Amino acid sequence: MLKKTVEIKSPRNAYGETLVELGAKNKNIVVLDADLSCSTQTCKFQKAYPERFFNSGIAEQDMMCTAAGLANEGKIPFVSTFAMFATARCLDQIRNSICYPRANVKIVATHGGVTVGEDGASHQALEDISYMRSIPDMCVIVPADFNEVKQVIKYASEIYGPVYVRLARTNLRTVFEEDKYQFNPESAVKICDGKDVTIITNGETLWEVISCASMLKDKGIYAEVLHVPVVKPLLSAKDIMSSIKKTGVAVTVENHSIIGGLGSAVCELLCQAFPARVLRIGTPDCFGQSGEQRALLDFYGLTDKKLCETISKYLDLK
Repeated sequence: MLKKTVEIKSPRNAYGETLVELGAKNKNIVVLDADLSCSTQTCKFQKAYPERFFNSGIAEQDMMCTAAGLANEGKIPFVSTFAMFATARCLDQIRNSICYPRANVKIVATHGGVTVGEDGASHQALEDISYMRSIPDMCVIVPADFNEVKQVIKYASEIYGPVYVRLARTNLRTVFEEDKYQFNPESAVKICDGKDVTIITNGETLWEVISCASMLKDKGIYAEVLHVPVVKPLLSAKDIMSSIKKTGVAVTVENHSIIGGLGSAVCELLCQAFPARVLRIGTPDCFGQSGEQRALLDFYGLTDKKLCETISKYLDLK
């Protein structure tokens, strides 16, 4: 399942390629973008099926309402722009025009987290998962690499109802074998076994956590790593609980605010079913800032080395 030879590939390219594949099989699939089709890679679909592509311009709220209308006519709209614009700018329309009537709209947002980089706080969506988790009937998925993105987009096209898929701007190391990995929304993906701590993550921080686990092992700390791409509904709760009951302590890692995202979802689960210590690692209660992508990950403690340091100190206090 895990890929032995590491490649660096773009999750946005995976999205664009998969849209073209789906478009060939299903004429009801349409794509809407807000003047960022080259950045989101929906331009691939535009080139292949121009009659089913709609550029809404810088009118994201209108785009969401248009998508809802198309869904009401039996189409399957995929709507894309940067995560900040897709969520914060369009919250009213997503809530009332898409989720309230449970319209079959798929929102695939790129440029999530601090790794938007030099564009800074105005473009860095650190709260988007929190927004989307809070709306009834919204499914929230954060895939980790090129191969998983392709499967997630296909899955989103097959299920009925609103879906929010969050993609990174950065090119990511491939983690999963294309022919062996099977996306399952009801299961966490156990990357490695451990007995001392459960580390739960998703998206682009998965690779950092895998590397961190190797560093921890060198220190005699055996971490169990779980990849949880589906943040809502948290159908992998059983897998998460089983792991934490074994290790007794959890750490969540995400390129998102520690408020309202994966860390909050895990804490909500545990406080109801199995109280345990949880360390949430992500951005604190603050806005982002401008900087090079890797430097920002390091600043917010999301690189493998920083994660190793933080988790080691936390476990010393256990």
